[in-house]
Amino acid sequence: MIVRRMFAAALTVLIGFAASAVPADVPDPEADRVALKRLLEARFPGIPADDYVLGAFMFSADARRHYEDIMSFPPFEVDIDRGKRLWETPFRDGRTYADCLPDGGRMLAGHYPRYDESEGRLITFEMLLNRCRVAGGEPEYRYDDMQTMGVLTAYARTLSDGMRMDIRVESPGALARYEAGKAIFHRRIGQMNFSCANCHVDNAGRVMRMETISPVVGQATHFPVFRGGEALYTIHARFTRCMEQVRAQPFPMGSDAFKDLEYFHAYLSNGLPLKASVYRR
Repeated sequence: MIVRRMFAAALTVLIGFAASAVPADVPDPEADRVALKRLLEARFPGIPADDYVLGAFMFSADARRHYEDIMSFPPFEVDIDRGKRLWETPFRDGRTYADCLPDGGRMLAGHYPRYDESEGRLITFEMLLNRCRVAGGEPEYRYDDMQTMGVLTAYARTLSDGMRMDIRVESPGALARYEAGKAIFHRRIGQMNFSCANCHVDNAGRVMRMETISPVVGQATHFPVFRGGEALYTIHARFTRCMEQVRAQPFPMGSDAFKDLEYFHAYLSNGLPLKASVYRR
């Protein structure tokens, strides 16, 4: 028990401050990412880095086979097809999302969230899609509407499958947003007094409520997900559910707080391949 507590404390120190790499008062996103990567490699030796995109399925050969069987004939393919129809439907000006986005929207999602220096704020992939809509004369979709933004994102992010996550933190403004997201990730909240890090760093790989907890590394690569093969969750919807489970009041989907959290969260998966719209339990 004492050893377990000491190990959990070491986890928090390593990811919270990357103390072995730089002084604690000097923010360094790459030191954070590398410290966490090394910690997980030590805790789960022999698991290839790219397998982290599988989430908790990476811990069990049987679970992985179950996942692969479902992904061979995904029951949620109809929802992805609905997203494709939205993607291909012309705006009022006659253009489509593919016309609006660089390279037709392919190999793009892994660059988002991105800090826009001219605007002084984060731009998420969903915001990018809404900007195309507005430019084409259409109203924005709501972040929390799974029947529109949800299914559209479920299809659009598959166009980036295989690209490596490439989130940049290259300016003081970007670093401020990264640090804000990091603070949310480590903040204990709710009646259960849990943080994101408590589950997805300290207890990654352990079983809680009959489910194996996935590590934070790799999580951002596979959203949106279909839980149970049916319920569509964007990454902000999943953040919302996590906050509800610890009995905290969730931030609104699309809020600056969730964007900051997504930015930090995505950065930790830099270098891993994207695989969107997948099955999760």
